[in-house]
Amino acid sequence: MLKGRLGLETARVPHADRHGLVWLERGELCVIDGCLHFSRGADSLTPTLDQIPHQAVSMILLGPGSSVTHDALRLLARHGTLLAAVGQDGVRSYTAPPLMPDRSDVARRQAELWGNPRRRISVARHMYALRLGEVLPHRDLDTLRGIEGSRVKVMYRLMADKHGIEWKGRRYDRADPEATDLPNQAINHAATAVQAAAAIAVQALAALPPLGFIHEDSGQSFVLDVADLFRESVTLQIAFAAAKQAEKTDETVDRLVRREAAKVFRKQQVIVSMIDRIKQVLRMDEVETGGGDGAGDDRDA
Repeated sequence: MLKGRLGLETARVPHADRHGLVWLERGELCVIDGCLHFSRGADSLTPTLDQIPHQAVSMILLGPGSSVTHDALRLLARHGTLLAAVGQDGVRSYTAPPLMPDRSDVARRQAELWGNPRRRISVARHMYALRLGEVLPHRDLDTLRGIEGSRVKVMYRLMADKHGIEWKGRRYDRADPEATDLPNQAINHAATAVQAAAAIAVQALAALPPLGFIHEDSGQSFVLDVADLFRESVTLQIAFAAAKQAEKTDETVDRLVRREAAKVFRKQQVIVSMIDRIKQVLRMDEVETGGGDGAGDDRDA
C-alpha cells in the first residue's frame, strides 16, 4: 500500500532545466493513466482535457474555480513540482494553512546561535544532553555523534527486549524501505511520522529548517534535530508497539504505525512538546526576558 511513501523520489528533471510557471483556472487538476491533466468545461457542450507536463515546469498556479485531486498532489510531490492557489489575476496567493506565522524572533535567534561556532556546539551539546540524560564533556561534533550512535544501538536492543521482539540490528535501504524485517519497517514509518510532527512544530514557530545544529546536509536539518530529541520517548515506542501488533494481525505495519502514532501524538501532546523543546534548546526565555548575551556563555544542560 502506497509503496515508496517513506521517501519521495527526487525530481527527474532539474528545476534549472524546467520552464517556470503554468497558470490554470476554472477546472480540475487530476491524474489520468498516470499523467497529470486539467479538465475544463465538464458541464459544457465542449469540455477540454489538457495534459500538463508536470516534470517540465517548476510550479503550477491554480486560479479561481479550480480544484485538485489527491492523486494530483501525490504526483506533483513525487516529481518536485510546486502548487499554489492564486486569486483573480494573481493578486493573492493562498496556501492551507499559511506557510508560516508572521514572526521572526525564533528564526533570528536560531540564526544567531547557528552562525557562531561556539554557540552552535553549545546548542548541539544541549541537545545531546537532553537525549542521553547527561552532559558530555566533548566539544567535537563527530565525537558526539559517535557516542550517540553507540548508545542508540543499545537503546534499540533494550526497546526490543521490552516489547518481546527479536532484534537483529538496524537495517535501512532508502531505495527500498520495505526490504527488511518488521521492526525495521516499523521504525522507518514511525520516524517519518515523527519527522512530520517536527516539521509542523518548526513551521509553527517560523524557525529555519535548513539550519540544524547536529544534522547539516539536509534542507530539513533542524527538523531532523528536533525529531531525534523524541526518538526514544516517541519514535521507538510507536515503532516497537506497532511491530508487536503486526506479529499478531494481518494488518500492514505502516497502517499499525499510523494508528499508534495518532494515539501517542494525542496522548503525549507531541507537537506541543516539540514546540516547547525548540524554545528550550534555543533559549528563547533569554530573548523574551531580555537576558542579554546569555547564550554566548556556552552553558550546557
